[in-house]
Amino acid sequence: MKKQYLYFILLFLVICGGSSAQQRYKRPVRPVKNVILMIPDGTSTSVLSIARWYQRYNNGAHNLNLDPYLCGLVKTYSSNSPIPDSAPAMSAYTTGVPAQKGNVAIYPLVDVKQDIDPIDPTMAYQPLVTVLEAAKFEKNKATGVVVTTDFCHATPAACASHYYNRGAYEYLGPQMAYNNLDVVFGGGYSAVTDDMKQYFKQTNTKYFQEDLDAFRNFSGNEKVWSLFSSRNIAYDIDRNDAAEPSLAEMTKKALERLDKEDRGFFLMVEGSRVDMAAHATDPVGIITEFIAFDKAVGEAIDYAKKNGETAVVILPDHGNSGFNFGDKTLKAYSERGLDDSFASVSKYKRTSKGLEDILLTTKPEDIKSVFKEYTDIDLSEDEIDLLMSSKNYKVADYTQVGNTANMVSSIAKIMTSHTHFAFISGNHTGEDVFLAAYHPQGDIPVGLNTNIEVNQYLCDLLGLQHTLLEHTQKVFVKHSDVFKGYQYTIDNNPKNPTLTVKKGKSTLVIPAFKSVGYLNDEPFNIGSVTVYIDKNNTFYLPANIVDKIQ
Repeated sequence: MKKQYLYFILLFLVICGGSSAQQRYKRPVRPVKNVILMIPDGTSTSVLSIARWYQRYNNGAHNLNLDPYLCGLVKTYSSNSPIPDSAPAMSAYTTGVPAQKGNVAIYPLVDVKQDIDPIDPTMAYQPLVTVLEAAKFEKNKATGVVVTTDFCHATPAACASHYYNRGAYEYLGPQMAYNNLDVVFGGGYSAVTDDMKQYFKQTNTKYFQEDLDAFRNFSGNEKVWSLFSSRNIAYDIDRNDAAEPSLAEMTKKALERLDKEDRGFFLMVEGSRVDMAAHATDPVGIITEFIAFDKAVGEAIDYAKKNGETAVVILPDHGNSGFNFGDKTLKAYSERGLDDSFASVSKYKRTSKGLEDILLTTKPEDIKSVFKEYTDIDLSEDEIDLLMSSKNYKVADYTQVGNTANMVSSIAKIMTSHTHFAFISGNHTGEDVFLAAYHPQGDIPVGLNTNIEVNQYLCDLLGLQHTLLEHTQKVFVKHSDVFKGYQYTIDNNPKNPTLTVKKGKSTLVIPAFKSVGYLNDEPFNIGSVTVYIDKNNTFYLPANIVDKIQ
């Protein structure tokens, strides 16, 4: 095991491009008390230009809130692909290790033909401590996530949970709860189990479900979860402000709560649905979702400047769809004004998804007039036929909405055809993404950074004295190493995997994906979540848990 440990250290340093065991960023960074990481999911850099012009056309605003803080680009990739899925893309930011499609904060499998960096086959499926978790373990900082999608969707999950399949909400959701985050705002209450609700009660965590008044009136010191929808919060332009808050409002509320902590905090804020609008090739959805995100950036920057001890890091996890304006139908483009590019899209009052919700309850004879009301488009007979022939089913994979014959994609196709916007595809794209940052003393990352260097920068902002690797080696150790020489059994029931260890008259029971264990039926705090991987029938848990049964 010692040989394997040393090999992993060397391998980790190769992947991180560093020569020091401290795994530092490439230039000195002075630590701060609070760190806010902001992710506009799936935002290509072209979206900044489009959103900026859209704002100027509609309200005269020349700049985005993040514009003064733009400082570079980020090369983001998976372990075996230059075009990443959100789960491994975010995992690279949070753990410092690029992973494969679907992986959430775990070490990837080897892909001999395509691996971009060296991969250690003996480390497959190893859960990796995230920068959010390390902020808690080492610095005792408060933590939180604010999103506009499910709280255990790929990006937030990569902050505080671990598994090889981003779709396994039944395993990711409990980890988010048992990781004792101080603030969780967003959607996805359908993933909250009765066990999680009971744990909230036991830990004095306030839990609000579809209760905007409770959210807005909350001013306590307790941990707080507020989830406003069973899955995603509505797109901002479709959103009912009397039922669901904006991302900016949730961000401000999270900062008000976390500001009560003398120990400081780590907060991740995601504009989750820019990516979903891009998958749907929906121009007004992308633009308005990004502007909603930029308003949240404004809240974060305002807080950071007033607080004086807070850094803000803003960057997408990857690009999406190649969205841009000035398509091939825009003749004499250098002689055309803002009206030609932004008049049509500025009349759209709903996203394609929001308009679908309306049209699915509209009589066929009224579709043309309703479409006109929300888009100012006079539908042709061909366009009406396209809508009427669309398959109005719910697409199981939201990433394929723009590539299937559902009504959302039909509406988006019509809306786009009346503009001069264009898309490469409805898929992720591999371009470098933008980087923006604020540091109270000016220690910002500049130029081209890799996703791994972003992780190093975040670790240095927190002033971590131990690397994430060192934390991983303490927190996520194989049960066979922790309990070597002990009698143990694994119940691999997928609904409730459990490790049982016996010594004399003592019995230690450790459920998977939780932070509570049981010694002779008495509960105790494990100190971190446990992770069970069925692929290798292995529990990963803190090395010191063996002390409970000695």
